[in-house]
Amino acid sequence: MPIVDLNHYFVRAHDLEATRQFYMDVLGFEIMPRPNFPFPGYWLGVNGSIQVHIGPSNIPNRERYYLGTRADAVDGQTGVVDHVAFVADEPQVFVARFKQMKIDFRPRHLPESNLYQLFVRDPNGVVIELNFMGVTDVADWGGDDYSKMERVT
Repeated sequence: MPIVDLNHYFVRAHDLEATRQFYMDVLGFEIMPRPNFPFPGYWLGVNGSIQVHIGPSNIPNRERYYLGTRADAVDGQTGVVDHVAFVADEPQVFVARFKQMKIDFRPRHLPESNLYQLFVRDPNGVVIELNFMGVTDVADWGGDDYSKMERVT
């Protein structure tokens, strides 16, 4: 009984509309149909697949609606989850968009795997990793080279 796909992840948003705008305008998600839940929010997806759910962070009874949230849960950052990763295409489009929108990002690449990555934070501090497979020339975009980083032993 293997797991076969990622259905979605949920973000408790400090600012619901700013979070929706980030995922749509910066990452290219679209609004998906959403059931009539007893709290506001959005389901966002790409190509018809649901990938990100967002709802307001600090609402009454949030521990009843959001089963991963205790009543005393803190807001902000990503806890023990370091980042969420997506496979993407056209890194040059994302780099240009991030620069145009003045969004801080960190590029990295792993030459031996022809992998190029971009890391950005959503408005809630969640780190989003975009993976671009088969990229051999990163001269136009730069970034840290994993193969040259100091090794931890």
